[in-house]
Amino acid sequence: MAESIANGERRSSLHGHWSSRVAFILAVTGSAVGLGNIWKFPYMAGVNGGGAFVLIYLGCVLIVGLPIMMAEIMIGRRGRRNPVATMQILGEEEAGQTAWGLVGLMGVMAGFIILSFYSVIAGWTVAYTFKAAANEFAQQDAATLSAAFGAFVANPLITGAWHTLFMAVTVSLVALGVERGLEKAVRLMVPALLVLLGYAINSGSFGAGVEFLFRPDFSKVSGAMVLAAMGQAFFTLSVGMGAIMAYGAYLPQEASIAQTSIAVVLADTSIAILAGLVIFPIVFANGLDPAEGPGLIFQTLPLAFGQLPGGSVFGTLFFVLLAFAALTSAISLMEPAVAWMVESRRLSRPVSAVIVGIIIWLLGFLTVLSFSNLKDFKFLKGTLFDNFDYLTSNLMLPLGGLLITVFAGWVMCGNSSSDELDPAAGYVYRTWHFLTRYVAPVAVVLVFLNAIGVFEP
Repeated sequence: MAESIANGERRSSLHGHWSSRVAFILAVTGSAVGLGNIWKFPYMAGVNGGGAFVLIYLGCVLIVGLPIMMAEIMIGRRGRRNPVATMQILGEEEAGQTAWGLVGLMGVMAGFIILSFYSVIAGWTVAYTFKAAANEFAQQDAATLSAAFGAFVANPLITGAWHTLFMAVTVSLVALGVERGLEKAVRLMVPALLVLLGYAINSGSFGAGVEFLFRPDFSKVSGAMVLAAMGQAFFTLSVGMGAIMAYGAYLPQEASIAQTSIAVVLADTSIAILAGLVIFPIVFANGLDPAEGPGLIFQTLPLAFGQLPGGSVFGTLFFVLLAFAALTSAISLMEPAVAWMVESRRLSRPVSAVIVGIIIWLLGFLTVLSFSNLKDFKFLKGTLFDNFDYLTSNLMLPLGGLLITVFAGWVMCGNSSSDELDPAAGYVYRTWHFLTRYVAPVAVVLVFLNAIGVFEP
C-alpha cells in the first residue's frame, strides 16, 4: 500500500495507490481537463490577444498554478487520507490545530456541489452524442438548432434521464476503487481524448484557427487580461477543491511530485491548445462566431457539423470527446466525498459511492428544474445553476486554494514539506517554497477579488 512518514513511521493509504507515476499523471490530467477546458481556454486566448494571452497564461501556470498543484499533492501524500482527515491530521501535527480540517471539508463540499450541476451539463453531451450519430444536425439552420436546444434543456424528464445515466456511470467507476476503477478509466479515456483531438485537427480551416489562437496582439495586454490569464491558470488545474489532494494520497512515495506536476501542467495545457485547434478551424471554415462561449458546443458547432461532409461521424466523435472529458472530471469531483465516507463512516467503497452518488444525483435535479419550463418551478429558472456556479467558482475554490497555499507555505515546517518534495533537489524546493509563500497567495487573492467584481468599473 502507498505510505507516508508520520512521526517516524510510514502512514498508509486506506484506498490503495496508483500503480505508476504515469497512471497518476493521467488521473490528474483527466481531473483537470473538463468541459470548460475544451472551449474556455481557446476562446479566452482568441479574444485576449492570441499568442500574447498564451504566453502570459503559461507564465501564470508556472508561477501560480504549478506551485499550488505541488502543494496540494504534497499535502495529500503526507496525510494519506481524505482531504478532511488529511488537513486535520497535518494541522494537528504541524500547528496543533485540527480546525484546518474545515479547509478540506470546504473542498469536498465544493466538489460535491459542482458535480451536482456538472453532471447535468455532462448529460447533455451524452445526449448530443446520440443526436450527432443519428444525423439530426444535417441541413438544419441556426434558428432550428437553437430552438431544438432550448426545447431539450427545458424538458426535465429528458435531461433528468441523461443526468441519471451519467451519474450511474460515474458512481460505478468510483465504486470499483483506485486501481480497478479510477486508474483503468483514466488509462482508457485520457489517451482517447488525445487521439480524438488529433483526428479532429484534420478538419476545418486549420490556418485560420492557428492564427486566431497564436497570432500575438500585444495591444490587448492589460491588467484585466493578466487577471483573466491568472484566473484561467488557477481554475484549469482543478486545484482548491480537494480532488488533487485526494489523488495525491494515492501517489507512490518514490514518485517525484515536481516531475509529475510539471507533466500534468504540460498535458493539461497541450489538450487545451489542441481543443482550440479542433474547434476554431471549424468555426472559421463555416463563418461562425468564435465568441459564442458555452453556446458554441450545443448550438453553433452542431450547425457546422450539419454542413460538413461526414459531419455526422465527426460530430459524434466530438461529443464522445466531451463526454470523456466530463467523466474524468466527474470521477475526481466525487472521489474526495467517497473517500471521506469510507474512512469516517467505515462503510465499504461501493456503498459509500452509491450513497454519495444518490445525494449528488438528487441535488442535480435542482439544476435540471432551473432550466425547466414547468410552471410550478418557474421561480427556479436559471437562478440555482447560476448561484451554484458563482458560489463554487468565485468563492469556495479561490478561498480553498488560498488556504491550502498558506498551509503548505507557512504552517507546515520545512522538514515536512522538503521531505515530500525531493530534498535532493534543493533548488526545486527553494523555488517552490518562495512561490508558495509570497507569489501564489497574492495571485490567488487577486483572482478572488477579480472574480467577485472588485476590479470591475
